[in-house]
Amino acid sequence: MRPFEFVVAESAADARALLREVPGARYYAGGTTLVDLMKAEVERPPRVVDISRLPLTGVELRADRVRIGALARNSDVADDATIAIRFPALAQALRSGASGQLRNAATIGGNLQQRTRCSYFRETRWRCNKREPGSGCDALEGFNRGHAILGTSEACIATHPGDMAVALAALEAEVLIEGERGERRVALRDFYLLPGSQPERETALAYGELIVAVELRFAAVNQRSCYLKLRDRASYEFALVSVAAGLVLEGGTIAAARLALGGVGTVPWRADGAERVLIGAVAGEAAYRRAAEAALEGARPRPHNAFKVELARRAIVRALRTLAGGAA
Repeated sequence: MRPFEFVVAESAADARALLREVPGARYYAGGTTLVDLMKAEVERPPRVVDISRLPLTGVELRADRVRIGALARNSDVADDATIAIRFPALAQALRSGASGQLRNAATIGGNLQQRTRCSYFRETRWRCNKREPGSGCDALEGFNRGHAILGTSEACIATHPGDMAVALAALEAEVLIEGERGERRVALRDFYLLPGSQPERETALAYGELIVAVELRFAAVNQRSCYLKLRDRASYEFALVSVAAGLVLEGGTIAAARLALGGVGTVPWRADGAERVLIGAVAGEAAYRRAAEAALEGARPRPHNAFKVELARRAIVRALRTLAGGAA
């Protein structure tokens, strides 16, 4: 790890000012991603701005939504009664991530910005366009079992690593961002950027902007939701495939549907085509399988991760079947 300056912000405005003073500076909240990357010299910030003292930890109920502060701990949000009842997919996704110790340190805002676990990104001896733009991508022809099959480009096939953001995508969350021009809202699905030819650009955040909260609207489809994670071992592991789903049934017909995938996309992958297949269909295996096929249209597997296509299809069917059967 290289030497750096550590400063503490006392307000959001103070944090933004301290960051803008030094090009390449980074915010620090729980540090569960940033510190790892600094140790590996993937991130080399000359200044680290500690924002952990800012009053952004609450889970607040509004008339038609819940507002989750960016510095709320993952474990606290997962255990919140409103989240568990009204947004079960989010609670389940948070509990499935990392270990209990890390969930006690990690924050909601930091979780949104965690960077890929692609070994070619995190090992500086390999070429990586995300780490060094224009250098190439060794994952394309390397061992790519854990890599993405949706939203990829010839510049990057790194998978988005998170669980929480996949659930938030299905729940149609909004990210509240504070900058010099005040506060703005960005839909979760627009917060992440596809790699294209510039994989180093990962989110819609401008330099110096600060995530202050995430908001979720109360809705029947969000309350009847679940998160399914398939991985190589039962805990402390990243998803090979994950599914966040929501269903509303009316007389055996699907009135509303939400579906997002993790472990397979370069970003949390909202499966719009699958949702269109489901809405208005009779709930049952045939509809779930058609939706699963639609969700994987356009997949571009590599030699080592082609199994993810069928695994994702089966996971989608299982998640939808679970919801339709009433078990979350």
